[in-house]
Amino acid sequence: MCFISPMRFRFALLFLAGAAAAQADWTIVSNVSEPGRSGTVHRHVVVEKATGDRITVDAAIFSTKSCTLRVLQNTAGSNTLAETMRREASLAGVNGGYFDEKFAPIGLRIVNGQTIAPLQRARLITGILVASSRDVQILRVRELSRRSGLTAAIQSGPFLVDRAQNIAGLDSSNLARRTFAATTSSNRALLGVCSDVSLAELSNMLAAISFAEDLKIQRALNLDGGSSSAFWFARENGSAFSIPEWKPVRDFVGIVPK
Repeated sequence: MCFISPMRFRFALLFLAGAAAAQADWTIVSNVSEPGRSGTVHRHVVVEKATGDRITVDAAIFSTKSCTLRVLQNTAGSNTLAETMRREASLAGVNGGYFDEKFAPIGLRIVNGQTIAPLQRARLITGILVASSRDVQILRVRELSRRSGLTAAIQSGPFLVDRAQNIAGLDSSNLARRTFAATTSSNRALLGVCSDVSLAELSNMLAAISFAEDLKIQRALNLDGGSSSAFWFARENGSAFSIPEWKPVRDFVGIVPK
């Protein structure tokens, strides 16, 4: 028999109570699904906060067995997400990571297996969205050395979800449109965009809700947000659902068939 101290028991109860409270803070009001190509699915989800305010989330869900990710450059800033997705025959996509005033990428970028910008160590960009011929993952910077054969990578942050739990200490005051990537334990991943929320709210929501049956987010990473946020999805019938960016961005992340 394992002895559990009273202090550890009280901590466990508090943890469970906190998790239940976080779950109760978010209610899915509507969850509309439409099919895309190569098994992709677009989910348009309306979520209500405990305050009664509502936010919308659009997510492209895909199987990592049949699809992968590409980082697509927009070095001159002359192309929109929608234009790039159509030109590259992508199934869906979002804007990418951070860039500086000279339009240079901030953090690691791997494009078609080639490193075009180096890894950086900074408090904000603590995660890396990576793809290989095997899978799609979100890594901590310290975990990158264990991986080889990467075809795509984009460094960003902060982490929003880890081990299916929200991340404590994120900013709760600055509301903005947010773009994110997420991975699950069921060989599925998603790219998404959310209406005005804080980083703390987005973290709590992604850890609490399920976009589809048996779809529990294990890790989620914040991408460049605000005026850079954009989302595009190719419907099965050939049309597209699009949320355009408000200003030029440096790169995009596209879902493509393997």
